[in-house]
Order: sequence, then C-alpha cells, then structure tokens
Amino acid sequence: MDNIANFLFEVGMLNKTPRTGYQFLGSGKESVAEHILRTLFVGYTLCKMDDSLDETRVLKMCLFHDLPEARTGDMNYVNKKYVDVNEKKAVRELTEGIFFGSDIKAAIDEFNKKETKEALIAMDADQIALILQLKEYGDLGNKYAEEWINYALQRLNTKGAKELAEKISKTDFSDWWFKEKNDWWVNGNKK
Repeated sequence: MDNIANFLFEVGMLNKTPRTGYQFLGSGKESVAEHILRTLFVGYTLCKMDDSLDETRVLKMCLFHDLPEARTGDMNYVNKKYVDVNEKKAVRELTEGIFFGSDIKAAIDEFNKKETKEALIAMDADQIALILQLKEYGDLGNKYAEEWINYALQRLNTKGAKELAEKISKTDFSDWWFKEKNDWWVNGNKK
C-alpha cells in the first residue's frame, strides 16, 4: 500500500507541473494535469467517432501519456533541442513498485511507439487538446496561436482527427456559451 499511496501523491504533481511551451507563445498557462484531462475527453470523442477502436486502450494512453512528466517536467520543443530526458527510466521507476505498473508502462510504451491505430488516435487526442487551447488563445488575441495550430495540424495522423481539428480551427471558442447574442445578455431572463 505504501507504493500505491506514493504513486497517487506523484500523480498529484501533475497539477503543479506547468506545460512549458506557453512561455514561448507569450500567453496562457496550463498544468500537465489540465492537459491530460482535456486529452481524455478528446480521446473519448475520437473513439465515439470510430467504433472500431479499443476505447479502453485509447483512454489509458490519453491518461498516462504524460505521467512521466511528474518526474521529468514538461519538455517543450525548444527544451528538447538541448536537454535529453530519460523517460524510460522515469517510467520504469514510477511503475516498478506497484502491482498494476506493467499496465501503465504498456500504455505509455504503446503511445510512444505510434504503431497501433489506438496509439495514433491517442496521439491525435494529445494534439487536438493543444489545438483547442491554442484556438482559445488565438481568439483572445494571441497573434502566434494560429501558426502554432498549423504545426499541430501537421502532426495529426487520422482522418477523423483532421476533420475535427479543421472544424475546431473554424469555430469561435466562445460559441458554445455565447452563440445566442440576444435579450438574455441584457436582462438575464430565462427562456
């Protein structure tokens, strides 16, 4: 039980681990845990768009893909040019003491190998989570967000993900709650 308790405390570090690329974007912030949450929802959605996928495997990869960052920190594209991170060691050490560690390791390994349809979907979910965040910042005025979105779009693997990302790119991030610009916003009256 000690190792399980320690594992769960380690997972909590993801709440405190910032995604570091935003310092180059010039605006925005997000923890690794926040990114993982959105990645899970995107992965779930992509699975619903393609019923041939093993949803459990996709969701496990979405859940665990950035877990090693509790130990390594988030390495953005600039950092990766100069810093070598031993993710395999981090994965081995964080999973070796828990009885379900091999399950976590298998999900991370599958994600990193990019060989299965499920891994490609999980990778696409990871990129679409980023695209959503960038679209929000772009809609709020960050002039670099669109260029970053274009690079993320090029990293997508599957037709469904590309179609979804294209729709996201053309949708104002506030449409879900501010689409109906009517009398309610003046008077607050329920319909």
